[in-house]
Amino acid sequence: MTYSTLITVEQLQALQKNGAPLVVFDCSFELTNPAAGPAQFAETHIAGARYAHLDEHLSAKGGKPAVNGGRHPLPTREAFAQWIASQGVDNATQVVVYDRQGVNYCGRLWWMLQWLGHSAVAVLDGGLQAWVGAGGAVESGAAAQATPAAFSLGAPLVTLLDVDTVHAKLGKPTQHIVDARGAPRYRGEVEPLDPKAGHIPGALNRPFTSNFTADGRFKPVDVLRAEFDALLGTRTAEQVVHHCGSGVSAVPNVLAMVIAGYAPTALFAGSWSEWCADPSRPVAQG
Repeated sequence: MTYSTLITVEQLQALQKNGAPLVVFDCSFELTNPAAGPAQFAETHIAGARYAHLDEHLSAKGGKPAVNGGRHPLPTREAFAQWIASQGVDNATQVVVYDRQGVNYCGRLWWMLQWLGHSAVAVLDGGLQAWVGAGGAVESGAAAQATPAAFSLGAPLVTLLDVDTVHAKLGKPTQHIVDARGAPRYRGEVEPLDPKAGHIPGALNRPFTSNFTADGRFKPVDVLRAEFDALLGTRTAEQVVHHCGSGVSAVPNVLAMVIAGYAPTALFAGSWSEWCADPSRPVAQG
């Protein structure tokens, strides 16, 4: 069986027991302290997991070829495919991703693999906390050396939009922007990371944390569906475009809509950090 949205602790344990082709990635990270994620991984992680660093592996920083702007620009599909193959992932591998920050970071790897055309990637529901709580095997230290695999690019299974496309459709009925940042940042009351506070005019606000129950798992399907229906009103779900600060925490909203039964919706990966970098682009507050 292939998992392409969520996987439970019990389902992951069954895959491990059956010896299915499987690679697990820990994506733990802290925006204000990039060294914290690797330290957290070294302290404890799911036995056999590998580590994916947001800045080093899931972004094109330091002048590397990138497909968009913003604080966490995406690498090219070709470059990312080379890295994922170096981690032992081929086209038949089931990939499972998790973090310990409420899906704030592991969703990025889920989306990027879908972008490569790899559907067999799932988020561990409840993250590391759920795994540990269920008595799942953990270990400390560095990840074992991976055996490189062959990975072939496929047609993207998700939609990526650039800043010019989003700007060109601003205010038109064919685009409905959903902002995943917290309400104070959306309203422009605070801005801890980017040079300008506020939001894209006309954007709706659904903080990505709205998708989870108190124990860190995604809300039931019917609850997610009702909440997105209420958010969108008469707007067409297929025309939704998700964004956040840098294209990372928007992904839980993308995933939640798929879980809720909507067709896959688009991601503006450059997000607010790319939008507000150009002073000619309009900004709203309140």
